[in-house]
Amino acid sequence: MLVARTQVLLAALCFATTGTAQALGPAGTQPVGVGAARILVGGTLLVAVVLLRGSGFRSRPWARGPLLAAVGGVAVYQLAFFAAVADTGVAVGTIVALGSAPTLAGLFEWVLDRRRPSARWSVATALACAGVALLALAGGGASVSLLGVALAVTAGGAYATYTLAAKRLLAAGHAPETVMAAAFGLGALTLMPALAASEPGWLLHADGVVLAIFLGVIPTALAYVLFARGLRRLSASETATLTLAEPLTAGVLGAVVLAEPVTALSATGGAFVLAGLLALAAPRLPVLASLRPVQA
Repeated sequence: MLVARTQVLLAALCFATTGTAQALGPAGTQPVGVGAARILVGGTLLVAVVLLRGSGFRSRPWARGPLLAAVGGVAVYQLAFFAAVADTGVAVGTIVALGSAPTLAGLFEWVLDRRRPSARWSVATALACAGVALLALAGGGASVSLLGVALAVTAGGAYATYTLAAKRLLAAGHAPETVMAAAFGLGALTLMPALAASEPGWLLHADGVVLAIFLGVIPTALAYVLFARGLRRLSASETATLTLAEPLTAGVLGAVVLAEPVTALSATGGAFVLAGLLALAAPRLPVLASLRPVQA
């Protein structure tokens, strides 16, 4: 379990580079176009890896429902997330989307799989979500809008849907790389019209190509393979909670690389997120495990 959690946390660190990379990218980029280009490059790379390894996509049958749900989750997340960012700002859009995903994943898992979230997960998620709420307050200012928040929650629901669907495909015996290649390869095809409509002239410049390649390789292909390998051994709800390390890391990168200010409120929010992540792992520690009967 420790290896699986580490893989998901490493994936979250990769995810967190997206906003900083986009901020350092060329002028004239549109959020939806950047998201679609990211999925196109990442999906193509993942498909190429599967084909070069010779494993292919037909080693075992695909359940149509989970596959379509995974593809839909990838596409809807990109469109809803970047629309939320454009409407209500990067800080609030990112944090609300990621903060709502663990709760929605736990709810979907409970309803669909009859798997009730543990008390440990509930405490950890409550702490982490409180932290992302503080981070949102620290970075949101007056730009918050109800439409933007609704779009961000939609993105969180799409992320939760994708996570549960990928979990089912992994449980059916598909390799992590194959699941990611299928979801993101088909997701890239779905998002091609969005890329074409976003006036992707920035892709004709060298710095635009570098941005697209970076986003496709690090926070997409590499990150989601790590994500899937961890997800294979963890529940969907726990995996989604662990990815709350992303907004915390994104905040650190913003402060270090982009010289964004760190306030007492954002520092407190980061501490809450860390507390939630530690609470998720704490019951597995031998010393704390011995205290369970006393706590009960």
